[in-house]
Amino acid sequence: MSTDDTIAHDRTHEHSHPTPGTHLTAEEQQWVDDFMNDTTLFIGPDPEIMRHHNIAGRTVLEERALAEESDPLRADRIRRRLAGALDEAFEMCESMGAAPGAKWADLSAAVYTASGDVSYMSNRGVIAFSAVLHHPIRHIMKYWKDEPTVGINPGDGFFHNDARFGMVHNTDQSMLVPVMRNGEIIAWVGATIHEGENGACEPGGMPSGSETPFDDGLRASPIKIVEQGKLRRDLLTFLQHSTRDPKLMLADIKVKMGAVKRVMDIVDRMIDEYGVDAFVAAIRSTVENVEEEVRRRISAMPDGTVTVNQFVDSTLKENILIKFACRITVKGDRLIVDLRGTGPEIINRAINSPLGSTKAFFAQAILSYWWPDLPRSTGALSPIEIISEEGTWADCSYDAPTGQNLQASFRAFTALQSAYAKLQFSVEKKYANVIAPWFNQINNFLWGGTTQHGEQVGNLCADLNGMGGGAKAFRDGEDAVAPLFCAMADTGEQEIMEEEVPFLQLVSKRVVRDNQGFGKYRGGMGYEMIVAARNTPNWGFMTVTSGAKFSSVAGLFGGYGCPTYPLARVKGINIFELAKKDNSAFDLSMEKVMNERPYEGGDYTSYHMGLQFDLAREGELYMISQGCGGGYGDVLERDPELVMEDLRDGRISEHVAREIYRVVWDEDSLVVDRDETGKFRDAERRDRLRRGRPYPEFVSEFTTVEPPEGLAYFGSWGQENDDRLFATVWGHDGPERVSGRLEELPLINVPNRHVLKINALEHRVRELEERTGEYVARRS
Repeated sequence: MSTDDTIAHDRTHEHSHPTPGTHLTAEEQQWVDDFMNDTTLFIGPDPEIMRHHNIAGRTVLEERALAEESDPLRADRIRRRLAGALDEAFEMCESMGAAPGAKWADLSAAVYTASGDVSYMSNRGVIAFSAVLHHPIRHIMKYWKDEPTVGINPGDGFFHNDARFGMVHNTDQSMLVPVMRNGEIIAWVGATIHEGENGACEPGGMPSGSETPFDDGLRASPIKIVEQGKLRRDLLTFLQHSTRDPKLMLADIKVKMGAVKRVMDIVDRMIDEYGVDAFVAAIRSTVENVEEEVRRRISAMPDGTVTVNQFVDSTLKENILIKFACRITVKGDRLIVDLRGTGPEIINRAINSPLGSTKAFFAQAILSYWWPDLPRSTGALSPIEIISEEGTWADCSYDAPTGQNLQASFRAFTALQSAYAKLQFSVEKKYANVIAPWFNQINNFLWGGTTQHGEQVGNLCADLNGMGGGAKAFRDGEDAVAPLFCAMADTGEQEIMEEEVPFLQLVSKRVVRDNQGFGKYRGGMGYEMIVAARNTPNWGFMTVTSGAKFSSVAGLFGGYGCPTYPLARVKGINIFELAKKDNSAFDLSMEKVMNERPYEGGDYTSYHMGLQFDLAREGELYMISQGCGGGYGDVLERDPELVMEDLRDGRISEHVAREIYRVVWDEDSLVVDRDETGKFRDAERRDRLRRGRPYPEFVSEFTTVEPPEGLAYFGSWGQENDDRLFATVWGHDGPERVSGRLEELPLINVPNRHVLKINALEHRVRELEERTGEYVARRS
């Protein structure tokens, strides 16, 4: 594995590896240390911190506290009061937060050990934060605690948002405050909110157009923004000038400070009541107990290997196919997640993810779908070994843009969720339902511009929280229920949004026919959204999603995966003016508008879901669909009455009922003909046998030596243990396929698509000029 090549880390290695033949005295070593501290040019993310996710060793205080404090009832009381305090802090952020993310629960509050391991989180909120926020605390402890110009004192608070230092993505912003007694840090309290706007090259904080890290917007490594209880106005001013929405920055920093202060008050009371040792022992033992329990549960799983490969079909600018490889091996009490074979990073596209962000969604899958009964602690991921090569799009280098790193992180979630669903069948005791994959994309509109109130803003809708749930082994999935990263989140009310931003959801959260993962039990369905701007001179929309060409999630045990989802637009019209003349123009659906094209003069386009910021004139239509969860089991085993129920409710078409589910019914009464349905399904089963071929024969015909010619493919191909990667590079003569080990591949740099289009148009102009010249010559 490679490491980040920063000067700060070279300094650390020099201390531990002196030149052979030299012996420094303690005084000389101190001189060297002081010199290096004074001349360090740059402190980057520390690989010793960022590439490790296991819990830290005990501090001296923790050793003493665990040795002396042995009352489990007192520890339980402390944990319960912490849980209550954190839930209260969560509700404070949700109620008072200015960001849309705060209002619909994309946030968390947590208590950490002195070394940064998450001990307890709020019961609601984003579990992924539990696997990522130990990184900035360890950075603070290593680099700022003893730094004379920084230091850590009671009442200090540290801000950060850079995913390269430990954050899910750069739209999230955290406030971390130390708990101190007698000059020693004994714990930390923190709050994190998805703020959205962060000054990126596109509004809303998740720039699909990002081509360098400098396009990603604000990238704050951990900085002390609160000093002894007072907010530093110089740093606050800097942060406000770094984003499009200075009011949002100020408001939510204060909200996070207030929430953390509330938890700190309760922590102080508990320490006064129970003592430092009891408090420290309670939070440290929680982390260790979770780790120990995870090892026990791994030991109960069957030995073996499960492979779940995921793919992304877009850089969010052009269509490609890039692989997220995931192979999970259980052996005794070891669980190994092997990501080798994942496609290489694309150095000028936004989809790259730091390894810490990828791991965060591993923890999300473990704590929400594997073992949801466990406390949300760093200990849940700590025993799991992860093998990865730096330089892939799921483990990117320092210099890669990460504005849309969720494209890799969401695949990490689905890979672990799907693998465990298969493994847990052989486990005697199950801690959660067997469930097909949850929809894993943020099908949603981001927006930005000038509001009807004259304010500059940029953020996103809460409709991404309507992801369809996966089908269970005994029932259909929940429709548009919640995002995979935040149970009990809200989709928000459009009427409230319209008071703040100048666009309308002309269609809001209407379930789309046939948008389900078919199966014995179907996946939860998604809805469509149609929006249009109004009453603003400057407004635009964007989307940041893949899955328009290649399905984002599969089904389970024979169930179907989700459909593909394009973006559709109608430019050059004003739907509001059309509706004034004829109110039937408001009869909107993506299917009707794009197939019937009812608005004369409109420019109708269908697009992949990586739309960069697009200026919208008043009344132009933007249309997308939220995705569905995967189906469970064979479609031929679905109860025909459930099929008819979906048909009556308009959830499926007659075509799906007949051709997918193979049901026969009376056209007038919609009553199932059970005898004919049985015959129809039996005939399909016989046809399956006739269509089937022996596995070796199928493999010999289906598999190829390398990806199809002309496909811009990235990742391994063929045998699971093949460490050779394929990639597409662009030279003077166009795209060219290369292959080799990761370290042998060239830097992947995709050409600017606008330059390619200009080149093609110029080539066409030359062709026409030559033909015109030939024509003139013949005429003369």
